[in-house]
Amino acid sequence: MTLGGKLKELREAKGLKQREVGYVIGLDGSFISQIELDKKSLNREHLSKLASFFKINEVELQILWLADKVFRTVQDEDIAEKSIRVVLERLSE
Repeated sequence: MTLGGKLKELREAKGLKQREVGYVIGLDGSFISQIELDKKSLNREHLSKLASFFKINEVELQILWLADKVFRTVQDEDIAEKSIRVVLERLSE
């Protein structure tokens, strides 16, 4: 799942409109739409506000945020999988 997908899931579970969520974290509703479509990203401050608003663990959102960031960086690379394996090896050292 992407951060955008998670945000949409959380928002819909509460019966909220995009503009309502945007208001809470200080963003325009159209920006929330772009996030849900995985076309835009949030910063850590907005992640914190979302976690607090939806009463969920902030780390859960941070994991999705970072995964999205890594994916966008490598998605068009032919050697993406091999590169990710190298990164995983380095992280486990």
